[in-house]
Amino acid sequence: MKSRFTRRSFITRASLAAGALSASRFFPFPAIVSARDAGSKLNCVQIGCGGRGLQAHIPQVIGKNGQNLYAIVDPNEKAHAAVNGWLKGKKMDADKHQVFTDYRVMFDKIGKEIDAVFIAAPNHHHALAAMLAMNLGKNVYCEKPVCHDIAEARKLREMAVGSKGATQMGNQGHCEEGYRRLCEFIWGGVVGKVTETHSWTDRANGGVGPRPPVIPPPPGMHWDSWIGPAPYRDFHTDLHPHEWHGWYDFGNGSIGNMGCHILDGVFWALKVEHPTSVEVEYIRGGSDERYPTGSRIRWDIPARGDMPPVKAYWYEGLNATTKDEPVGNLHAARGAARNLPPLLQELQKLYPDEEIDNKDGNTLYVGEKGVIYTGTYGERMHVLPIEKMPEYKKIPETLSRPKEIFTDFIEACLAGRKDTAVPFEYGTRLTEFAILGNLAQHVGQGKKVEWDGPNMRVINIPELNNWVRREYRKDWKA
Repeated sequence: MKSRFTRRSFITRASLAAGALSASRFFPFPAIVSARDAGSKLNCVQIGCGGRGLQAHIPQVIGKNGQNLYAIVDPNEKAHAAVNGWLKGKKMDADKHQVFTDYRVMFDKIGKEIDAVFIAAPNHHHALAAMLAMNLGKNVYCEKPVCHDIAEARKLREMAVGSKGATQMGNQGHCEEGYRRLCEFIWGGVVGKVTETHSWTDRANGGVGPRPPVIPPPPGMHWDSWIGPAPYRDFHTDLHPHEWHGWYDFGNGSIGNMGCHILDGVFWALKVEHPTSVEVEYIRGGSDERYPTGSRIRWDIPARGDMPPVKAYWYEGLNATTKDEPVGNLHAARGAARNLPPLLQELQKLYPDEEIDNKDGNTLYVGEKGVIYTGTYGERMHVLPIEKMPEYKKIPETLSRPKEIFTDFIEACLAGRKDTAVPFEYGTRLTEFAILGNLAQHVGQGKKVEWDGPNMRVINIPELNNWVRREYRKDWKA
């Protein structure tokens, strides 16, 4: 199937606004966040209560860590009811917290009373909600990717430096053993200099064809608040609750969904800064508004210190020959339909007993002396074949081992510290690296995108810079 990506999509996109984010009304706040009394609790706000908000944030922050749920924000009233049901099931007070459908209203009404903001809304809300929180000097925990476009990443990183609060991107694998041990192995020269990596995911968060017909929003859905800073459109199917990942205006495709997890080891262990170029080598599906359902992307990373140049490959979704379609709520490719690295198939033949494909997401790091494998979150990190691992027991542990990611963040907030396991200083850089792949997807197969990272611009395809920074909708400003 041929890609429907055209340069016309750049023209119809809102033009690059040089001052869109620089006009933020961010200013240094007094020390609102400070060390709290021993035994005190954070007044927490949950923005986005469906999906991961109720699956992880509230159970971890309120349930496991015992903090105070001061308010919830979600445009879908069914999500409010679901939170109340969870609280009642845990024999907690379901009438204590305040309820909002618009986080702007929440910040205006109770901004002075809250301590920490947890963001699990769709991607297009991430940066704006975080900026508004940092304007008030609040602690901010935001799901990955921490922003929707590259200009937002730069602005969040700038604001985090001046903010009094702690920041954390929700990248749980970064706190766990696998990626930390990976760094120690690669920095310790276990497989020699790494010159290429191969990462893959089964997610096919994209689509084909035009928008579905307009229909009324579901009962209880405050649709204008759901749209938020993105360009307005009427409600249609294939958007809510999870399908928004596949649309340019709201998500970042499969890369945005899984890239910050799977590429974390590549970015961290190989000390990536700015790639010089990124290119789609294969693409399937997509449109002027939708991400593809399958692609292979290559980032060209220059030498860094004593590390050689690296080619980092990303394989997502459906392969070129399958007639199958993505399945399930996760919109995933299954079985023989998956788009996999040829190297994986070669290694599976060579090491048939190895577990190097968890059918979700994985990475292979190819060094001059061997290959290392990691799973989606860095789990099962090992040198191939795994029988060689006892040889490396003496590789020293040079990195700290933080607690579980929510606990790490909450303890920093309670102590008045800004140091967390995945601060915005790191999370925005990883996000930027990942979503550079989106730029290549916009121009299609075989068109190298030359990237000037320090100046945040595409060199050879000027109109592509319209995707580096997006305009917010009127009345949705930081």
